[in-house]
Amino acid sequence: METLFPLITPSDLLFAALVGVIAGFVKGVVGFAMPLVFISGLTIFMPPELALAGLIVPTLVTNAHQALRQGLGAAIRSTVEFRLFLIVGGILLVASAQLVRLFPDQVMMAVIGVPVTFFACLQLFGLTFSLPRRSVPVEVIAGSVAGALGGVSGIWGPPTVAYLTALNTPKHDQMRVQGVIYGLGAVALLVAHIGSGVLRSETIGFSLAMVPTAFLGMWIGMSVMDRIDQQMFRRMTLLVLLVAGLNLIRRAWFG
Repeated sequence: METLFPLITPSDLLFAALVGVIAGFVKGVVGFAMPLVFISGLTIFMPPELALAGLIVPTLVTNAHQALRQGLGAAIRSTVEFRLFLIVGGILLVASAQLVRLFPDQVMMAVIGVPVTFFACLQLFGLTFSLPRRSVPVEVIAGSVAGALGGVSGIWGPPTVAYLTALNTPKHDQMRVQGVIYGLGAVALLVAHIGSGVLRSETIGFSLAMVPTAFLGMWIGMSVMDRIDQQMFRRMTLLVLLVAGLNLIRRAWFG
């Protein structure tokens, strides 16, 4: 055990597996928030760096599964359909990442958390609005915001989900598009943290061990998602978005 998981005790590994199931379940139902659940749960009983290492491989694998669930052709169609969002977001992510040292983390948490929470509250209280699907300016703005915030904070999920929700994207399409977007980000995360040393020989075993637990939770969550209608999917997505936004505000306020 110590050879495979030198930095974690058996009891902590058991608790980590439970966190992995919960994180996978949330992702299976609404398509996002796995890193949020992993970090929030694991850092209760382990260092943040080890928690980050633990989520890297399961995030990559589950996003690939999510993107390819309806087949490679469907994933390619979603990539083509949202290509402008992906291209603009990718460019802004790379560009804004160079400015990361100029912005305090707490400022960026507030910049993301406040509008996301406001959007989710409006939608949950019935003040709904929709965005035009084929509006190039709207897609450019949405991609720019998600990419810029992702580059300086590493968090691009909430603004992406807010955009897809405002488009009234069908649930299976929304899940697939999120898988494509987050999957590309997960590849970048993997490469970056092999280079940073977060993912190394002492931590790779722990990250690999989280894959089956995350998949178990995701399988249960996707079974739930398949059985609920579009309106319930939208409401559950908004509830998770609200929790994510409030958590970001909490981190901005208390550090």
